[in-house]
This record gives sequence, C-alpha cells and structure tokens, in this order.
Amino acid sequence: MIIAQENISGVSDIFRVASTLKGCDVIAPRSCLELEADYINLLKEMHGKPVVPVGLLPPSVEDYGDSGSDSDCSWQVISSWLDKQSKRSVVYIAFGSESTQSREELSEVALGLELSGLPFFWALKNPELPEGFEDRTNGRGLVWRNWAPQLRILSHESVGGFLTHSGWSSVIEALQFGLPLIILPFFVDQGLIARDLADRRVGIEVPRDEEDGSFTRDSVTESLRLVVVEEGGRAYREKAKEMSTLFGDRSLHEQYVDKFAEHLTSNCNIKK
Repeated sequence: MIIAQENISGVSDIFRVASTLKGCDVIAPRSCLELEADYINLLKEMHGKPVVPVGLLPPSVEDYGDSGSDSDCSWQVISSWLDKQSKRSVVYIAFGSESTQSREELSEVALGLELSGLPFFWALKNPELPEGFEDRTNGRGLVWRNWAPQLRILSHESVGGFLTHSGWSSVIEALQFGLPLIILPFFVDQGLIARDLADRRVGIEVPRDEEDGSFTRDSVTESLRLVVVEEGGRAYREKAKEMSTLFGDRSLHEQYVDKFAEHLTSNCNIKK
C-alpha cells in the first residue's frame, strides 16, 4: 500500500498534512465525539492545540436534484437498472477519483465479482477489465464509465453493500444509509480507516498478502458474499444499520458546525 503518494504538485499528501498540522492554530476534523472521542482527545495531547470537530457532515440526497441536467439523465438510466434488482442485493463498487489500481488489481476485483454471483454496479473510468468480463456478467452487473451520482446510488433500496477504498467521505455517505462495507484500501490514510471500520464491525477488509500487499479474486468473492448475503455476515449488516443513526443525524452534526463557528469567532484573530 502506498502511504506517501505524490500528487501533481510533486509533494506528498503526508508532507502536506504534517506541515498543515504544525502551522495551524486549531485542528478541525470531520468527526464527532460520539464516534471518536478517544482519538480527538489524543490529537489534543499530541499537538497541544485546540481540536474542534465539525461533525460528520452527511450530505443530503435532496441537494443533488439537478433536474434536466446531464447528471439527472444519467440517474434515470441508473435508477431504471437498480429498480429491477432485488432489495439489498446489489454491490456498489467505487474506489474514488484519486486512487489508482493496477491492471492486475482491477482484474482480481472483476473476477471476484464474477465469481460471487452477486448483482453489481461498478463506477469505473479505467476500461482495462478482463477480456469477456462484461459479456459474461451482462444482465447481472453494470460497469458505468461516466460520472456516477454516488449518493443517490447508495440511497437506493436495492443496494446491499459497498466495495470501497475507505475514503472518509465515501464511508460517511454509505453508513448514513446503513450499508455494510467491503473494504479495499490503496494508499495514505485509507489503511488506518479500514482497520478502524473493521474493528467497529461495520464491514470487513479484503484480506491481503502480508508480504507484498496483493489480494486474490477468491478473497474478494468470499468478502463480498459474507458481508452482503451470508448468515455469517449478519452482524456486519446489523452493525452498519445501527451506525446509520449516528452518521445520518444531520441535526447533531449541524450543532458541531455551529460550535466550530463559535470557536472561530471567540478565539481566532481574523485579519481584515
């Protein structure tokens, strides 16, 4: 797993975060005390600065109602496909816009999906999939190579699990709807988030080889089926549903935003 990937600026994200933490006056994580009180208090001790969480900031589906736009037309096609699937049966797959996967990694994910026998919707820009994969899964799965309205998809009643890189925004979007997670991290903070989510039992991390970090189609298949359909994964589904109460509580998280604004007003010197 890459932990210091450089971006277009040539500076790693780890360096940027460390520099920002050193130079800032207050740390404002996208979190809340109800979820991570111990970690938030640890941040205060480590950096000797105020830590004021801003809440989880769960987005609202209603905010994405772009009627008449290209995105709305795409949603009509997507929702028509989702409407034909059984309730809580579809695996939604998306690995974010920044993480990249090798051809081998994409191949193992694809073949794992195929072996699982589960219906799936895969938001994927990279066209390099195993030869014949889309033909063999035609009717059961859909590979979508345009922009996908992720929040709308996650909120659809046919979606029963989310295969994700564990980007924090994506995790929040999924858990506010009580969706269990199949987690496949690739770089930076994703591995830490994945382990924390696994410890909370809202999903499982796809097993990797401890030596080279690789994973297999069989491990993808087993993880998908366990979390989405098998009796042995019921605890993950129930825990994810339970967590939706916290992750989807907009009133609670709006209070955190208000408290953060109060802190800025009371404690920060704003130059005019």
